[in-house]
Amino acid sequence: MAGLIVLVTGVTRVIGSCLAGRLADHPAVDRVIGVDAALPEPAARARMGAADFARVDIRNPLVARVIEAAGVDTVVHASASSTPASSAARTMAKEMNVLGTMQLLAACQRSESVRNLIVRSTGAVYGASSRDPAIFTEEMSARSVPSGPGRDAIDIEAYVRGFGRRRPDVRIAVPRFAEIVGPTVVTPLTRYFGLTPAVPMVLGRDARLQFVHEQDAIGLLEHLALGDFAGTVNAAGDGTMTLAQAIHRAGRIPLPVPSIGLDPLSRVMRTVHLGGFSPNQVKALSAGRVMDTTRLRERVRYTPRFTTMEAFDDFAAHLRPVVTPQVVRGVEVRVAGTLGVRPLPDTPALDPVRASGSVTEDLLAQRPTGDDATAGDPAGPAGRPRLVGIDGHAGGQPRRRRTR
Repeated sequence: MAGLIVLVTGVTRVIGSCLAGRLADHPAVDRVIGVDAALPEPAARARMGAADFARVDIRNPLVARVIEAAGVDTVVHASASSTPASSAARTMAKEMNVLGTMQLLAACQRSESVRNLIVRSTGAVYGASSRDPAIFTEEMSARSVPSGPGRDAIDIEAYVRGFGRRRPDVRIAVPRFAEIVGPTVVTPLTRYFGLTPAVPMVLGRDARLQFVHEQDAIGLLEHLALGDFAGTVNAAGDGTMTLAQAIHRAGRIPLPVPSIGLDPLSRVMRTVHLGGFSPNQVKALSAGRVMDTTRLRERVRYTPRFTTMEAFDDFAAHLRPVVTPQVVRGVEVRVAGTLGVRPLPDTPALDPVRASGSVTEDLLAQRPTGDDATAGDPAGPAGRPRLVGIDGHAGGQPRRRRTR
């Protein structure tokens, strides 16, 4: 039986290039063709692996010739719903998202070989409003019309539904991803959490957020391309976290700002070259968004490897902390000395040979035993630290209890 011939768009980005490489290595796939308007960088070309590359702008009707010549039967539109930071890039992205998707769907409609279509979408189609429900299901729509990528995604999904009515023989799957984070993905959201030392947030708001790891996003697109699911599905990691929690876990300091002050603060930060942020994005984050992922697990039969918190922690681990652990340790030592308390010793590094041991066992092995432990260590035989000046083990007059 012949394998699949897959066309993947947006292979100059991390998601598209990794997806093309994984599909090219799958035994059920005969050939993978990656297309994009620009040449991939060496790192992206390495991630593509055995996949072929064709420099084609999907806004150009030439993409139809590529589909026909290769006999493509599965199309994965992974370049949709990009989120640029600047207004100039926003205009280009809108043109690529909307017009490019229209041209790609027209090429798929004319092709007799296409049988599967997977279009990447985003949870931004639900909008961000204080009137939103606690959890969005796939059947719900936005209470207020979103702007930016959310509006583009609504238009794209409308075009996809129209394509489905004209080509009912084509299986269509539309995953709506939560915010994608990871060590290699660069988006306005990751740049927002990378601001230092403080990250602005709307005063009085601390909304719930969901994230999906970049590897789970790639795995779901691969699963949908090779599977049989048809329809729309929400995609996010288990659990939620608040915006303030995310800022703290990124090693930053939350900076509550009134909503009316976000625009001036953004202009000042750009002027003094402290990094910039989109006030509209911060306002959208203040409302939050949580999606129901029951369909993802029960019908699509895909379970993300990373929870929301694990996905964000993996991203945050690659950020440079504002305050290093050495500075924190120094402050702890100085505060402990001021209070007259001996600070705990630094945790020693584990010996690779003793990988089966624990840090606690290493600390206990270094503690004196017997009479030496009682005489020279302020900890008793049971290993409990003594509070100097309170239980009578230190010099000085004992304190009398004050009575009334």
